[in-house]
Amino acid sequence: MSARGEWVELGDGLRGYYARPEGAGPFPCVVIYIEAYGLNDHFKRLTERFADAGFATVTPDIYGGAVYAYSDLPNAIAHLKRLDDATVMAQTERTLDFLAAREETDWTSVAVIGFCMGGRYAFLANATLPSRFKAASAFYGGGIGPEADAFGRKTLLDRVGDMQAPIQLWYGTEDQFIRPEEHGRIAEALSRAGRQYTLTVFAGVTHGFFCEDRESYHKDTARRAWRATTSFFHEYLEA
Repeated sequence: MSARGEWVELGDGLRGYYARPEGAGPFPCVVIYIEAYGLNDHFKRLTERFADAGFATVTPDIYGGAVYAYSDLPNAIAHLKRLDDATVMAQTERTLDFLAAREETDWTSVAVIGFCMGGRYAFLANATLPSRFKAASAFYGGGIGPEADAFGRKTLLDRVGDMQAPIQLWYGTEDQFIRPEEHGRIAEALSRAGRQYTLTVFAGVTHGFFCEDRESYHKDTARRAWRATTSFFHEYLEA
């Protein structure tokens, strides 16, 4: 039987979507950051999918209930621009406190993952809350290491020295938002800081290749990335 998720209160008016494996636990945990389109059906299914893979999983609704169609890029981007990094990190702390209060969770073993906008937040959370995460994964996270960010966000490359958890980074060769020179800047910064990472660039796929509801979805690549990510999380959360 597949896990079924539910809306939960995370504190201070923040809601999230939560799913857990069957049984008493304690289970390792995953925190998911959404794309710029909101906590939609894709992310509800993904939360449940991680629960089926053995993780107590929560996706905080950092968009406060707003959801945009994948065809509605202008409004999605407008909402993204209104986000504040410090606020999202405070919301992340509330999310972690929620997990720590659950009887079925091993709140000392938490991974963070994000997609698109959320990939950047996974990278940032690994630097901002380094003692709270044991693994991180960022899928096509825009705004991590651009020379000039289109939305005015600061580069995160000066934060890599604060990271502790190993991190995966996933990209596609056809992604016009994140080009090879940015891959290089990210890799150089992480290597110079002595951080553990893997940076994978899949051939022939573009931004959003993991999401089955987007035109950019690539089934085989998504399957490979899913298998590698869940294996990585089990390895580092259950060590």
